[in-house]
Amino acid sequence: MPTTGILSPPAITRYCCSTGRETVSVRSCGPATCTAPRTGGEVLLPEIERQQGMGKEVVFRADAAFAKPEIYETMEDLGVKYAIRLPANDNLLRDIEELLTRPVGRPSHKPIVWYKGFLHQAASWKTARRVVAKVEFHAGELFPRLGFIVTNLETPSRAMVRFYNKRGTAEQWIKEGKQAVKMTRLSCHRFRSNQVRLALSLLAYNLGNLWRRLTLPRRIENWTLTSLQQRLVKTGGRLVKHARYYWLLLVE
Repeated sequence: MPTTGILSPPAITRYCCSTGRETVSVRSCGPATCTAPRTGGEVLLPEIERQQGMGKEVVFRADAAFAKPEIYETMEDLGVKYAIRLPANDNLLRDIEELLTRPVGRPSHKPIVWYKGFLHQAASWKTARRVVAKVEFHAGELFPRLGFIVTNLETPSRAMVRFYNKRGTAEQWIKEGKQAVKMTRLSCHRFRSNQVRLALSLLAYNLGNLWRRLTLPRRIENWTLTSLQQRLVKTGGRLVKHARYYWLLLVE
């Protein structure tokens, strides 16, 4: 599939595909000298085409590094739904001006959150697109926290923000895999050797996750794989045999 409109990859590009309604979450980190990371379409677009060929609906979810008109147009041409973070600017702030005034009265300890969906057309866009804004007022903070997402999804604004925030969950899974099974430690000189090491790391991660989800008690089922390794797998102990039973003594 051609990669027209999307250029070569940045220094580090992360892709995460989840099952079910296929979600491609992307985070891009360019080198320190780059002002705008590029998007790596030679990896992303073939993956989108492969998922669509399997009959799955693909939703593209990315951070502000991918807030580019050519990406919106490419996703729309492919029939892909997307939710991409937008950097704040004066034009967007004017569209939500009525939400930026702090509520009158004593500040609540619980954050006050407002949502707004509206049509917006930047100077570089050929057409207007839906933007969802989230405004949060927190106790002890002078200014509100703002977030903007450009999307072609038709879900309510609050559900849209909740869906986008799951991109951070995917980031945590990647981080867990890097820390627990060292899946990015690919120091072999040959590509095929690194491919085998990555496959073994992913297999170990999946086995650990299966163990965590199916067999652990409810009170520790949310432990990270690193915690399970340090507190259970690598825990020293002694097995004491008696006539009718065994005692497994573990360290504190």
